Amino acid sequence: MKRLTLAIFVIFSVLLLDQSLKVWVKLNMYMGQTIEVLSWFHLHFTENEGMAFGLVLGGNYGKLLLSLFRIFAVAMLSWFLVQLIREQAHKGLIVALAMIIAGALGNIIDSAFYGLLFSGSFHGIATFLPEAGGYAGFLHGSVVDMFHFPVYHGYLPQWMGGRYVELFRPVFNLADLSITFGVFSLIVFQRYFFTYLQSNNN
Repeated sequence: MKRLTLAIFVIFSVLLLDQSLKVWVKLNMYMGQTIEVLSWFHLHFTENEGMAFGLVLGGNYGKLLLSLFRIFAVAMLSWFLVQLIREQAHKGLIVALAMIIAGALGNIIDSAFYGLLFSGSFHGIATFLPEAGGYAGFLHGSVVDMFHFPVYHGYLPQWMGGRYVELFRPVFNLADLSITFGVFSLIVFQRYFFTYLQSNNN
């Protein structure tokens, strides 16, 4: 598969899966609802202001700044990806960068359009294109999260305080996972990827 075709395939595949799952959750679950798939894997519907794993940058200006920064970052990464394709970079590097771009785009779509397209989910299941209008303006929508992996949850012994603990509390989405996998691949295989790139340029 050619590098450009591979990059486009990765980006569109991630976007299709990410958006399909988010729309399903938005139209079939209410805020805070949990579906137990396995004891250690839940679908838990929550929304955040757009940062990965539920982190927030508060206020309307913070939300707008985050959205604009993400759009700028995707534009720069896309330019870099095109350069790498032209230089015949390693396909693994192309895939990793494409996954980061796809994940960022997936969350941009949420923040840019979900506020316009859906009603809020706090008092019940959202509706698509509500007559009263969406719950937020352009670039002010919230990102839909649903993956929750409570690998362990329970109460500590009394001699350790007896409080309730849960390992790996973050709730995230497929876009976050795509970004994380792309960055992880770049870190682990960076020497191999860029050695291959340098050898091609010599």
